[in-house]
Amino acid sequence: MNDSGLVQLRPLTTLPSRVTTQTGQVWPGALVCAGIAVIATVIGHFVPVIGSAVPAIVIGVTIATFVTPHPRLRAGIGWTSKFLLQCAVVLLGSQLSLRSVASVGLAALPVMVVSLLACLAGAALLGRLLGIDRDIRTLIGVGTGICGASAIAAVSPVIAARSNDISYAISTVFLFNILAVLVFPPIGHALGMDDHAFGLFAGTAVNDTSSVVAAASVFAPSALAFAVVVKLVRTLMIIPISATLAVVRARESQSTARLGARQLLGLVPWFLVGFLVVAVIASTGLVPETVSSGLTQVSVFLVTMALAGIGLSTDLDAIRLTGMRPLALGGILSVITAAVTLAMMALLGHLG
Repeated sequence: MNDSGLVQLRPLTTLPSRVTTQTGQVWPGALVCAGIAVIATVIGHFVPVIGSAVPAIVIGVTIATFVTPHPRLRAGIGWTSKFLLQCAVVLLGSQLSLRSVASVGLAALPVMVVSLLACLAGAALLGRLLGIDRDIRTLIGVGTGICGASAIAAVSPVIAARSNDISYAISTVFLFNILAVLVFPPIGHALGMDDHAFGLFAGTAVNDTSSVVAAASVFAPSALAFAVVVKLVRTLMIIPISATLAVVRARESQSTARLGARQLLGLVPWFLVGFLVVAVIASTGLVPETVSSGLTQVSVFLVTMALAGIGLSTDLDAIRLTGMRPLALGGILSVITAAVTLAMMALLGHLG
């Protein structure tokens, strides 16, 4: 074989050694993140309304506050908070099926789409008026408008968000999730909603799955099934929003250069393609329920691991400098989302 052939084969022949080297660099930090994720999962099991995402962030940030992660751990922490997070997003597709989209029906989709657009527009306009960094307002906007930590997890690699911004956004969205669990059921009763109407309201205006389940259960157990279906359909909005953000950021980085169709397709993050493929496979009915349920649990645990890594990478001083304005933005966006949802439901005759 000539020299050029050897050069072409070199990447393949060195693959085992490169994989071994990377594994040796990654596993210590990844193991720490896994340990935090186990603790957070246990907490989420006993306190379902908070889930496992927030405890993972809190534990990670608390450790980073008092102990700087050892240099040997940094590679694994970075790998967990980035690549493993993207793998988790792929597996999140196992929660969805096209049958769920069909069962929600065209009548419910306008409510979800309009409330999402109102939330994203509010994040862009009000965030700018409040002088909030673009990445933070983007993360809070998609977290509030789509599906909380899952949406933030999907969008953060697309916009190359900093760990500090991710931590702040998830904490902000979580706070208003808890308030929604307390406030939404009385609103539903006051407006005379039936179970189906409240399921649409909670599934559209409450973003985190655990909080949707909690709010619907408090209102009426029979409202739960439809609320969860609506919530899962909202998760599909991750795909167009993330793809749009990828295109916008690419156009900015290339100034006024025109992007062709092939370039546009190339901007779609691989993990979003994987997310869609897994969702389509889940829709075929060929995947056993036990396997689908197992994939969902794995995806949740991987997200928890990734958020632990993000927590360990967080700079609290940077968060303090950010101030309370993003928190105020999260509150305003939560109110906007709920108000627009109710307005659309009234307009389309879905309130009772």
